[in-house]
Amino acid sequence: MFSGKPVKPTFKSYLPPVQTELKKSPQITIKKLEAKLLPGEIVVNEVNFTRKCIGADSSQDDLWGKLICTNFKVSFVTHDSLPQQRFQCAHRLLGEHDIPLACVEQVVTVNDIKGKQKVLGSNQKLKFNPTELILYCKDFRIVRFRFDEAGPESAKKVCLAIAHYSHPADPQLLFGFEYVGQHYYGSQGERMNGVDPGGGLQTPMFDRPSDWDREIKRTGAAEWRVCSINESYIVSPSLPEYFVVPASLADQDLKQYACYFTTQRIPLWCWNHPNGSALVRMACISDPLQQRKVDQRICSSITKSHPHRSDVVKADLEKNLPTIQDVQAALVKLKQICVIDPFEESEEKWLSSMESSRWLEYVRAFLRQAVEVVYILDGKQASVILQEEEDRDLNCVVASLVQLMLDPHCRSLVGFQSLVQKEWVMAGHRFLDRCNHLKKNDKEESPLFLLFLDCVWQLLNQYPAAFEFTETYLTMLSDSMWIPVFSTFLFNCPQERAEHSRDFARSKSIALGQEKALRFPPVWDWSQQFSLKDQTLFNNPLYVGKGATSVQNGTVRTFKRTKKNYSSTLRGMPPSLRNGMLGVHDTLPRRSSLVLRLKPDFSQPREPAESPSECFVRDWFSRPPDLQGMLLPQLLPTHLSLWRLYFLRWVPEARIPQGGPITAFHKLSVLTAEIEILKNQLRQYKGGQTPGLTPGGLRAEPSRMYFKATSSSPQVSSTPEYLSSSFPFSPVGNLCRRGILGTPLSKFLNGAKIWLSTETLANETI
Repeated sequence: MFSGKPVKPTFKSYLPPVQTELKKSPQITIKKLEAKLLPGEIVVNEVNFTRKCIGADSSQDDLWGKLICTNFKVSFVTHDSLPQQRFQCAHRLLGEHDIPLACVEQVVTVNDIKGKQKVLGSNQKLKFNPTELILYCKDFRIVRFRFDEAGPESAKKVCLAIAHYSHPADPQLLFGFEYVGQHYYGSQGERMNGVDPGGGLQTPMFDRPSDWDREIKRTGAAEWRVCSINESYIVSPSLPEYFVVPASLADQDLKQYACYFTTQRIPLWCWNHPNGSALVRMACISDPLQQRKVDQRICSSITKSHPHRSDVVKADLEKNLPTIQDVQAALVKLKQICVIDPFEESEEKWLSSMESSRWLEYVRAFLRQAVEVVYILDGKQASVILQEEEDRDLNCVVASLVQLMLDPHCRSLVGFQSLVQKEWVMAGHRFLDRCNHLKKNDKEESPLFLLFLDCVWQLLNQYPAAFEFTETYLTMLSDSMWIPVFSTFLFNCPQERAEHSRDFARSKSIALGQEKALRFPPVWDWSQQFSLKDQTLFNNPLYVGKGATSVQNGTVRTFKRTKKNYSSTLRGMPPSLRNGMLGVHDTLPRRSSLVLRLKPDFSQPREPAESPSECFVRDWFSRPPDLQGMLLPQLLPTHLSLWRLYFLRWVPEARIPQGGPITAFHKLSVLTAEIEILKNQLRQYKGGQTPGLTPGGLRAEPSRMYFKATSSSPQVSSTPEYLSSSFPFSPVGNLCRRGILGTPLSKFLNGAKIWLSTETLANETI
């Protein structure tokens, strides 16, 4: 029945090879979704099978992944990639889908099956299982997550965790304390002071007398001195330990006068004009019985510091400028217009809506006030005292703008950073309260620093070659306010930083050694956030700095002011409207009122006489601007624009593919890079060196431009496909403007009158 030579079974010929193949092939594994954590960062809660909504009308582009809440951020981790996303400026502290908890303004949970929604606060309960989470962010983003396939309890827990950790009860619960404690005091060799912003130049912190001494010498303030009476903050808790005062004022007198000022904030020197006039800021005198005596003594000492003994002019900013609550209300309305209300078919409706927010009106008011101070300092050659109740809000904005207009050093990258460090951080601007990091008191919240950056952008937009930095730099600087790591935006004053960091170090048994407090990194250390390559996005290819050169008609020339006059663009305009220099009590004209102002009034035979400040402005505009001298902004409503990169970068409908200012920036950067290459080669040929090599045999310094010229493409290259008007940001995945169909929130996103408030949604809760 069976033969001696059995037939070789067919399955035997291929079963072993299959087994061998399986042994040789690697086992297919799915990479575990985990958040990248910073030193001191821990995972609080997470939920799997979460869907991040990319399109409002369709779910086909949505991303699937894990939603994670840490003590620092809301992180969405996915294996998928964003559609139409070919470029991203890599952030070293945040991932592509990460949102810092400090940036979260409102946490809205929705159950669209039961028709319920709720704005979550700290330590609140959630009585329903959420199917949807919407995060409203302070940088104008709206991000939406769905939990259709996620575990209901896990989804609820992660929503509650986000709401709780985005409302820290104490400053020491802000992530920066854990980060600094672990990152800088858990290892050796980290440098915190004398930070390098990426270009080899250092930004002074003004926390030591030597920094103030250098500033005095730079501005030629010979009759002023560094004062140290506030060491250990024994005189005023909100002033820096070192500041500059008139040389004629003795320390004993300053200590005596301090008690008469609000929160003991004695006058601070800001800057000196080359003609000898000084810019000073101070709080109000709280004791009315001593006001005249103290005023006379302060003004007398400032007069003595002037080489011509000129008079001192006091500017009460609270009489001429909006309050911090007005500025906050304007931003809330602007958010509603930019990211929630649908686009209007008529451009006129859009412009009238923008006008009704009053944001640009307030921008114009601060610029106008700064121009008035510039006129006194430069035109009248008199010193100015900026006065405000506490000297910590409006004074910061105006003092900075005045120096930006008068001092070209402040328009360089390091000079601008020094300006912010001096007039905002060390002068005691309440960043903790104004940013509302603890979300305790909405009445104290006010975007004054954002308004200041908008004013800077208006100047940059009108004089692009006068600034070393770009609008991308200004936008990144504003976004850094919501990363609670940097000392720049974490505290209300230097004394508060020292006090809280000492207490934290004591509670964590951190040895400070010779240091007085934890050394938080300042925002000026941009290597904390971006690579050197990405930092080149901050460099303006048009910048005409001190000693900078420009190619004109084939020759290298320096920019110099000429005596030749040219026809002013304001010729023929009524004096009351020239450069927008309206009266003190005038507001930004509405569209109808502006037309009425421009109509000729035949009942008046002649135009009213110009004020001295209007003559000063008109005379300045009659000459070509000196980019290394004084700059004055044009202030007519038509001269001021919406800062699109900041306010509209997250709006998909506002994105212009291969359009916007970035296209010109790209071509100018490539052209500047080509000029740098040619100049380097020319120098090397003249020196008898090999092109491309320095005398030491090393490669020449890399280009300061982000977009570089290539040898294969000597001419200006075409615009890359990934460029858009939102560059380097992407609106993909942000649900600004579009309604969320099929959910109760559609009525809010399509027709809400105001930015979502807790009270609004509380009244709507079923």
